[in-house]
Order: sequence, then C-alpha cells, then structure tokens
Amino acid sequence: MKKIINTPHAPAPIGPYNQAVLIKDTLYISGQIPIDPKTGNLVEGDIQKETQQSMENLKAILLEAGMTFEHVIKTSIFIKDMHQFAQINEVYGSYFDADTAPARETVEVANLPKFVNVEISMIAVK
Repeated sequence: MKKIINTPHAPAPIGPYNQAVLIKDTLYISGQIPIDPKTGNLVEGDIQKETQQSMENLKAILLEAGMTFEHVIKTSIFIKDMHQFAQINEVYGSYFDADTAPARETVEVANLPKFVNVEISMIAVK
C-alpha cells in the first residue's frame, strides 16, 4: 500500500525519513532544502537560487514518481525571512500555471535544517 520514492537526482534524506511516500495515487514529498544532489553542497547566498534548487529537487522526486508540477495540489513553504517572500514567490511561481496552481501556505520560521533560508514540501495526486 505504501511505496517509498527515492531518487539520486534529489538530496538524500538527512534523517530517518524518505524523499517521498506514495499511497495509492497521492504522493507526499518531504521538505526539500537547497542542497545540490550532484555535490551534496548547500546552494547559498542568493534566495532565488536557493528556491530554484529546492524546486528542482522537488521536480526530480515528482518525476521519479511519474508526476509533474501539474499534479501538485498542496505546497508548504517555510522561510527564514518573510522579507524575501517576493523573491521566493517569483521563482516558485515560474514552476506553475497561475490558473491551476496548488493550494499553499507560506510560514516564516526561526530556523530550518542546516540553517537554510527556504524549505518546500508538496502533496501531489495522479
């Protein structure tokens, strides 16, 4: 019933979890931070590049599960500084069609894993 989804094209989990879990037609993707899966290094210094890397990690997981951003129904964005919301939103929005974009919340938090500036999780349905 539960299928684990992992791909080498996204960062390996840094704790006791998987990149994603597929149950029937619903994919639950763990929060992705801006780690380059090729190098294992954090992308730092530019919130737009950090957001893009997080989205590319999510894209790789979606593709591994046979899905695209069109299948995403819900996202959660966690950011360290709400003043960077517009820059994050610009990159995030480029991955979706505005007419069919998923539901979403964006929350400012004190800290994130590895003290990154952005983390994004998703739920997708086939």
